[in-house]
Amino acid sequence: MDTPTLSVVMPVFNEERFVLDCVKRVLAVPISKELIIVDDCSSDGTRDILRRDAEPLGARVFYQPENRGKGAALRRGFSEVRGKIVVIQDADLEYDPAEYPKLIEPIVDGRADVVFGSRFTAGPRRVLLFWHSVGNQLLTTLSNMVTNLNLTDMETCYKVFRSEVLRELDLREDRFGFEPEFTAKVAKKGYRIFEVPISYAGRTYAEGKKIGWRDGARTLWCIMRYNLAEH
Repeated sequence: MDTPTLSVVMPVFNEERFVLDCVKRVLAVPISKELIIVDDCSSDGTRDILRRDAEPLGARVFYQPENRGKGAALRRGFSEVRGKIVVIQDADLEYDPAEYPKLIEPIVDGRADVVFGSRFTAGPRRVLLFWHSVGNQLLTTLSNMVTNLNLTDMETCYKVFRSEVLRELDLREDRFGFEPEFTAKVAKKGYRIFEVPISYAGRTYAEGKKIGWRDGARTLWCIMRYNLAEH
């Protein structure tokens, strides 16, 4: 089997409204790729949709026996990666798979090992919650202070990296703490990191957004733990 250029790892939890559309958008991107979906023990109709519709389209789907969180689902997906480059894709249509070509370009060109897609630079974005954006900027700033990076969007879903990077990172966080943990560990390894502007069609909580203030508190703790407590 030919090695795909791109491994798309998609953690999914209770996204029956959006998951099939997202799968189709990923598969429509004209890049050699594989789609790895990890269902985090969804309790709505997501699993039925994945079995009935996503698997026949060619997605490789894995089903967690219990709900463990985004980070745990990502680790399961990472263990199945066969591509040269990995991209994380949420299943809620907030992020546009059509932007993969520009996200992987710095890696393909040999300029970067890791790419963050930034929602807060030049890309179009839906105007939404003020305090949510303030929280994102605060956490990114605190992360930057201890990693000595100048990222604009540490919390972005779109983290793209050479698959070899996975072999050098001991990832542990089960939920949204994955974001600061990944950022801290790639910074410590000295990888070449780029940011690329992306569009963003964010959701409100009424529309299904899942991250909340408890996750923000955990993110703050993870920033301190993985930058200061571990050496």
